Amino acid sequence: MTTFPGNRLDGKTAIVTGASSGIGAAIAEAMAQAGANVVLVGRDAGRLAGVAALCDGRSATIIADVTDDDAPARIVQGALGAFGSIDVIVHSAGVFAPKPFPESPVSSLDDQWLVNVRAPYAITHAAQEHLGEGSSVIFISSIAGQVGFMNAAAYCATKGAIEQLVKSLAVEFAPRGVRVNAIAPGNIHSPMNEEYFRSPEYERAMIEATPAGRVGVVEDIAPTVVFLASEAARYVYGVSLLVDGGWAVP
Repeated sequence: MTTFPGNRLDGKTAIVTGASSGIGAAIAEAMAQAGANVVLVGRDAGRLAGVAALCDGRSATIIADVTDDDAPARIVQGALGAFGSIDVIVHSAGVFAPKPFPESPVSSLDDQWLVNVRAPYAITHAAQEHLGEGSSVIFISSIAGQVGFMNAAAYCATKGAIEQLVKSLAVEFAPRGVRVNAIAPGNIHSPMNEEYFRSPEYERAMIEATPAGRVGVVEDIAPTVVFLASEAARYVYGVSLLVDGGWAVP
């Protein structure tokens, strides 16, 4: 019998937004493999069904646009109705719409803000009374929240906001035993950015900028989320864990 806490999530219920593809889908599958019941949240019923099939019968699906005013309450009630509790929330839904600043109207910031910042804030607010000691809230941030990027001012602004939201919620929720943390992925092959990686020049530039010598995949992100949700991270509060192959090392 070990005295060290492990990475299992048996008996826990995890809400994962943006679960229909990419990083969110990989997180949902990894959490189910770790023993969690997973509430899959997304807009595409067909794709969510495909992810549910990978979750070993440990899932429920909620079709929702996270920016809708009624979405937070529906997600919370759906999770409670399916499994009776909420122990983990993973905010993986996101929008990435890069443009040079002169070509990026204020509406672009508004659109990205709604998904990347307002929606996770609202869902966490709706779920807070159901989060007990040992619960965990995990935001999917980005290296763009820690360093500047050309042609992505609006996106960087939203992820910078997430970095600060995590720190603030971490100190506010910590006395209740609820941990709040973030994962900051680097360049990851996913549906969100697949159009950029169609360019061999773009991919080569990303590889050259990454000390690990490759672009990441969604399977690099999911296990770190499981770790942060587990008892193995029981004393980890308010961090933003870079998972970027060394790209943003100071």
